[in-house]
Amino acid sequence: MQKKRFLAALWKLTKPYWLSEKRGTGLILLATVVGLALLGVWLEVQFNTWNRDFYNTFETKDQEEFFRQLGTFTLLAAVFIVNYVYRTYFKQMLMIEWRTWMTDRFLADWLKDLAYYRMQLLDKGTDNPDQRIADDLNSFVDLTLSLALGLLSAVVTLVSFIGILWAISGSLTVFGYEIPGYLVWVAFLYALPATWIAHVIGRPLIGINFNLQKNEANFRFSLVRLRENSEGVALYRGEAGEYANFRASFSGVIAVWWSKMLKQKQLGWFQAFYGQVALIFPFLVAAPRYFSGAVPLGAIFQIASAFGQVQGALSWFIDSYPTFANWKATVDRLTSFTEALELARKEADRLDGDRREGKPAVLELEGLELALPQGRPLLAPTTLSLKQGESVLVTGPSGAGKSTLFRALAGIWPYWKGKISLPKGAKLLFLPQRPYLPIGSLKNAACYPEDAAPIADDAVRDALTAVGLPHFAVDLAREENWAQLLSGGEQQRLAIARALLNRPDWLFMDEPTAALPDDAQAALYKLLKEKLPGTTLVSIGHREGLAEFHPRRLAWGELSPR
Repeated sequence: MQKKRFLAALWKLTKPYWLSEKRGTGLILLATVVGLALLGVWLEVQFNTWNRDFYNTFETKDQEEFFRQLGTFTLLAAVFIVNYVYRTYFKQMLMIEWRTWMTDRFLADWLKDLAYYRMQLLDKGTDNPDQRIADDLNSFVDLTLSLALGLLSAVVTLVSFIGILWAISGSLTVFGYEIPGYLVWVAFLYALPATWIAHVIGRPLIGINFNLQKNEANFRFSLVRLRENSEGVALYRGEAGEYANFRASFSGVIAVWWSKMLKQKQLGWFQAFYGQVALIFPFLVAAPRYFSGAVPLGAIFQIASAFGQVQGALSWFIDSYPTFANWKATVDRLTSFTEALELARKEADRLDGDRREGKPAVLELEGLELALPQGRPLLAPTTLSLKQGESVLVTGPSGAGKSTLFRALAGIWPYWKGKISLPKGAKLLFLPQRPYLPIGSLKNAACYPEDAAPIADDAVRDALTAVGLPHFAVDLAREENWAQLLSGGEQQRLAIARALLNRPDWLFMDEPTAALPDDAQAALYKLLKEKLPGTTLVSIGHREGLAEFHPRRLAWGELSPR
């Protein structure tokens, strides 16, 4: 049952690309790579025949045939080299095509319906989704193609060389019974039990690789967090604590690495022993025919080559087991990620209340209830109506759920019941207390989430100057990590400029000036009133000075919290 579930999950992960509108290029590249792989097997068959003819020249002391066989080898080697180079090249092209499509699809699914937010909010997410998209998809495509093409080559090699080995191995009489093609049976008896032993030894590597990828991603994420919060750590002089956290995270990586090393050592003992015996084993089983005079010297090398090819094809699983274990762990991480996306989306759909467009110029709440993910209520059934043009201030103690109210209005909070009727045809913009600033040009950061291209540069400069950032307005094309470059107050000024450029009908702001002094707060609110006279302002805040700009006030108690 577990194998069936894995195969079903693997097929669900693999098939979309090969059924998509982009499959044409992929199928052409796949056919090319498979054709070159089959050509490689054909070359191995030719080398096998060459082995017999070349070594026979030593036994017959035929110098002319010796040099002719060298010419044959040169031709075969040239074709082999060209085949190897282009098979690798076209395989990498296929990897790029497949990975590009899968990355686009995973990114779209992750962003669709706020799944990236709800996965964490609902505690149904997976660790490090960024690593799964950036690294695991790359590994999945690479390992899937490598294993699939390796298996194909092994099967074709087995089919091709079994006939050769059967024809040249002759018969062996054991206890009066004649066994035709005995070398073929010996190869099976040698490889198949070894495959089972390798599986028993190496199977724990699947779980070990899964945990290793997880711990590696956690360690890398902890380093990224320091880079993103470098100023805060520096102000606290928290280097010692960060170092201790890094060491603890890295210790988890090393602990799993030790487990992997020990298990690979056990598997390595077996693989090395098996591989070394395989070098001499075909000569041992073929020697009786040579010493009896049944075959010439060249046939011994042909038998050894053919036996090695059959045994190698049968041993493909043994040789590929570490790769297979890594691939299986990667597939598990990707399938669990897609399952988490689906589950988050289903639960969010199940929990959402009735959120729709209602009357023009009016926002209405009917029986709205808010709760935390753990079920604790934040807001008892509440009915409320806000008209366009009003300026409303929402106040109340920290942690009471005021920001959660905004999240519900924005449609990202799933734990609510009741009805939210949004003003029909209105443009809404939400400004969180900590603005999000994308990495890139200053113009893009100022215009976000609108497309910056249609907005005139002069309009952006005017907005930045109006909010008190004239020194940045001189170079709108400058690209920076603005969240690290700008202070908290500058970030909030930039967010106000964003509101001026987006020109929403309804503007919801969660303590948008908390990092600024009172006089700057007053100046920015006056600016909003002047530049956006028809915009409805709904603010969360605690300062008394905000009341001047919000004729209507809603204390959290008036919203009936529990």
